[in-house]
Amino acid sequence: MPHLRVGVAILTMGNRPAELQALLDSVAKQDLPATRIVVVGNGSPLPPLPDGTTGIELSENLGVSGGRNAALEELRTSGDVDVVVDLDDDGLLISADVFSRLEELYARDPALGIVSFRIADERGRTQRRHVPRLRVGDPARGGLVTTFLGGGHALSMPMLDGIGGWPDDFFYAHEETDLAWRALDDGWRIRYEPEIVLQHPWTSPTRHAVYHRMVARNRVWLAKRHLPAVLVPVYLGVWALLTAARSRSAAGLRAWAGGFAEGVRTPCGRRKPMRWRTVWRMTRLGRPPVV
Repeated sequence: MPHLRVGVAILTMGNRPAELQALLDSVAKQDLPATRIVVVGNGSPLPPLPDGTTGIELSENLGVSGGRNAALEELRTSGDVDVVVDLDDDGLLISADVFSRLEELYARDPALGIVSFRIADERGRTQRRHVPRLRVGDPARGGLVTTFLGGGHALSMPMLDGIGGWPDDFFYAHEETDLAWRALDDGWRIRYEPEIVLQHPWTSPTRHAVYHRMVARNRVWLAKRHLPAVLVPVYLGVWALLTAARSRSAAGLRAWAGGFAEGVRTPCGRRKPMRWRTVWRMTRLGRPPVV
């Protein structure tokens, strides 16, 4: 059986050259070599890259979605990639068998579309928000889930050919959920695999006005694009209540409300509601698409 052909995609803003080099070194040490490696400078110049690495310098910052789509297009053009591995530029593959583990997972399950890595800091700690389950439980417990982590994951190229790439207009926030819902509705499976680890510094999301606005706007777009009509107000109502209850900043709540209104009044791209059997499948996996 031929080996899995892995394409690696890394976005950078040009402000972490040492971390980027360490990540590329960890990719080079994999026991199953990557077929292609693409580094995208998202509106920034790139530092010198190792031989065999393709660099793309975008003239403007296209966000997470746009930058990843640029990398994806380059990998797709080569025609020799089975799985795309997206990695944060300040992450690190601490094990040399990441790609060979992916090979085993995809060989066992032809319907496997997405593998979500476990993100842990240098002390092995995994933050609650980095476990793709509603009920977190033990971060070391893997299994089938309904979404995945943006910092480290693998995407089946046949899946992407069928469902399309990242939602460009999202820029950042909820782009993983948008892609995950499309994958599930197309019959693919998503697996959280905690034994595949991306080491990443312990961080918290930046709580500035733009963050709150885009989180709210994109959540509305997500609902408008993918949910059956009857679930749209339920989903948005639940999240409005949760946001109000969790908010500790009046300015942040105002920015969130502005983003919510923007999401309601602006187009969100093609609407294709998921099937009810997908809703039921997500419910059985522990996260119905209302929360």
